Amino acid sequence: MVAAFATTSRLVLGQETVADKSNELPVIPVLLARLAEGDRLHGALVSIDAIATNGTIAAAIRNAGADYLLAVKANQPTSRAHIEACFDDAPADSVDTHTEHDKGHGRIKQRNVDVIREVDWLSGDRGFAGELRLPDAFSIIRVRARVQRGQTLNAETRYHISSAALTAERAGLAVRGHCGIENRLHRVLDVTFNEDQPRLRKRFGARNMAVARQFALNLVRSATDKKSIKLRRKAAAWKADYLGTLLTGQRL
Repeated sequence: MVAAFATTSRLVLGQETVADKSNELPVIPVLLARLAEGDRLHGALVSIDAIATNGTIAAAIRNAGADYLLAVKANQPTSRAHIEACFDDAPADSVDTHTEHDKGHGRIKQRNVDVIREVDWLSGDRGFAGELRLPDAFSIIRVRARVQRGQTLNAETRYHISSAALTAERAGLAVRGHCGIENRLHRVLDVTFNEDQPRLRKRFGARNMAVARQFALNLVRSATDKKSIKLRRKAAAWKADYLGTLLTGQRL
């Protein structure tokens, strides 16, 4: 399943099923088209992982009136090398920078976010066959993260391309929101809803239950009390009045 997740409200907006022996690429434009009905994506910033970093999907996002934020990883070595070189060679006054610090869970994290907005070379004439070209590319982003946990130091660098005129601070928020999908959606479905445990395999059973789980997640997450997702699920199972407030959208 490919799901669209709103990182600010933390709600699942839609999903599409990937065909057997295929990957996510064919269904991403279908999901985008559904989300864009009624001009509902206008002004949004759509972030997708590196598998979708291509001109076709970037154009679909722009045609929907939204901006894209697409990752560039090791599966696109030439494009990544060009972006790395751009940051290495750029004059200091052409790079917008922002530093973030985060402390918690026994670790100290520092993120240095750099943005370059002079990227005409990303949408100009092709330099060679197969070179990445994205419509309306406006900025490239580099996020260098350093995580200190006890005596262990880990460092990671991520690169992204966006059609939006992002400041370094806003780019940092957008990248962090995208990276948080793993914990806020996939981990919750796996740990709290035990998504990997059911034995449904035939026909539409697994697909239907995936829809039901994400629908249930939206309901319990939209509650306004201070309970955890796990406790809200239990309260909904034990108390009919609590379940009723979730189903009707009343404030708790």
